[in-house]
Amino acid sequence: MSVTASDVLTEVPESVRNDAFVEVRTDASIPNNVELESDKQLQRALESWHPNYLGWWQEMGPDGFQDAEVYLRTAVGVDPTGWAKFGYVKMPDYRWGILLAPKVEGRTIPCGKHKGEPAWQEVPGEYRALLKRLIVVQGDTEPASVEQQRFLGKTAPSLYDMRNLFQVNVEEGRHLWAMVYLLVKYFGKDGREEAQALLERRSGQADNPRILGAFNERTPDWLSFFMFTYFTDRDGKMQLAALAESGFDPLSRSCRFMLTEEAHHLFVGETGVGRTIEATCAAMNKAGIKDPYDVERIRALGVVDLPLLQRKANFHMSVTRDLFGSEISSNGAEAFSSGLKGRFNEAQLSGDDHQLIDAVYAVTRVIDGKLVDEQVPALRAINCRLLDDYMADCQGGIDRWNKVIEKAGIDFKITQPYKGFNRRIGEFRGHRLSPDGRVLSEQEWAANSGDWLPNEADMAFIGSLMQPCMEAGGYASWIAPPRVGINQQNGEFEYVKIN
Repeated sequence: MSVTASDVLTEVPESVRNDAFVEVRTDASIPNNVELESDKQLQRALESWHPNYLGWWQEMGPDGFQDAEVYLRTAVGVDPTGWAKFGYVKMPDYRWGILLAPKVEGRTIPCGKHKGEPAWQEVPGEYRALLKRLIVVQGDTEPASVEQQRFLGKTAPSLYDMRNLFQVNVEEGRHLWAMVYLLVKYFGKDGREEAQALLERRSGQADNPRILGAFNERTPDWLSFFMFTYFTDRDGKMQLAALAESGFDPLSRSCRFMLTEEAHHLFVGETGVGRTIEATCAAMNKAGIKDPYDVERIRALGVVDLPLLQRKANFHMSVTRDLFGSEISSNGAEAFSSGLKGRFNEAQLSGDDHQLIDAVYAVTRVIDGKLVDEQVPALRAINCRLLDDYMADCQGGIDRWNKVIEKAGIDFKITQPYKGFNRRIGEFRGHRLSPDGRVLSEQEWAANSGDWLPNEADMAFIGSLMQPCMEAGGYASWIAPPRVGINQQNGEFEYVKIN
C-alpha cells in the first residue's frame, strides 16, 4: 500500500486544515479550549459525569489491556501542524477532553431557509428537539464502536495494529466527550439525562441496544475491524462533514475538529485491508497460484482469499449504506431546511441556491419489479445525495487496493455492489438485488447469495487466522507489515508494552 500515516490529512476538508491556532488548557482537570473554568456549573456537571464515563470505559473498553502502556497520539491543540503529541499512556489515564475548531468570526448559516443569517451560538428554540436528536444519534455511535471492538486486542496480528485499534478507541471516546459537552452545556436537565443514557445503552444488547443497527453488529475479527474502519467510519466522516455545515456553531466547530481525528480511522481501515491483500498476493505468487478462485490452496497458505475479501466488503458496504436512512426522508429535509445539517462539502457546491427550493434529484426505486429513476424534490432526497457522495468517496481506497492486486499480476478486481444490494432500510427494503443491479426473486437470491456474502464457513476460516502476534516487529501470516511506522518509528518499535 502506498498510503502512509502522513496522508491522513487528505481526508480532512481544507477549511479544517487551515484554521488558526486556539490555545488548549491541557493542565485543566478536563483538557479544553472552551474556557470551561469560567462556567463552574458546566464544569461541575462534566466532572460528575467523568467517573461514570471511566466506569463505562473499564467495563466496556478494550478487554484485558487497561494496564498496558500504549504509544498513543493525544490531542493538545487544534493547530493542524502541531495539534497532537505521541507518548506511552495507559488508556484509563488518557487525557480526554473538549476541543472545538476555532470560531470563524462573522460565520453565517450556509444552507436552508436561514441561509445567510448569523450562525447560532445558542440553541434555536424552534429546532431544539431536532438538534438534540442529531447530537444524541451522533454521540451514540462513538461508544458503540468501542463496545463492538473491545475483545479485538486479544487477537491482534501485531503490536502495530493493536496500537492502532487502541488509538481509534480512545479517539471515539473523545468524540463522545464532544457530544456530551454540547448536550450538557446547551440542553440543561434533558442534556444531562441524555449524556448518562449514552453510557447505559450497549451494542447488541437486546433490551437497550445502540440506536443505529450497524452499531449493534458484532466485530468478531480484525478483517471486520478493518472493513468497519474503512466503510463504516467513512459514514462517520460523511455525517460529521454534513454536521460541520450546521448553523448551530458549537456543533459545527465540534465536528470540524472531530474530522481531523476521524481521518486516522479511515487510514487504519484502508491500509489494514490493503496489507491483507498484499499478504494474500505475495503468498499466492510465492506458491505459484494465479487463480484467485483456487480457494482451498490459497487458504492453506494462511491468508485470506480475494473472493472472501469481496464478500466481506459487500457485507460491510451494504450494512453501512443503511446508516444513511431512507433515500426519501422528511427528517433529512427538515434537518437541511432548518440549517442544522448541510450536505457533504456544502460550501464547495456550486450551481444551486443552497436552499433547494425548486431543485430535484434522481432517486432510484423498485417499481413493478424494475429499477426506475424518479426525479424527486432535492430537499427530500438529502439522504440519497449523501449516500451517493459516500459511494463516490469509497472508491479511492478500492482503486488503491486493486492496484496492489494488479501489480501482483493477479486477475481479480474488488468492486462496489449496486447500492440496493442487501439493503434493509430505504427504497430497496424488501427487495432482492444482485451486486450488479438486477432485481431478483427470493429463489434466485437464495440460490446465489452465498456467492455474494460471507457464510459461516467463511467466518470460521477468518476466525482460525486470528492468532495473536505480540512480539515487537512480528506480524501474523495473513497481513503484511506497514511501509512506514507510526510517527516514523522503526519496524521493531514496541507500540504496546503489555504488563
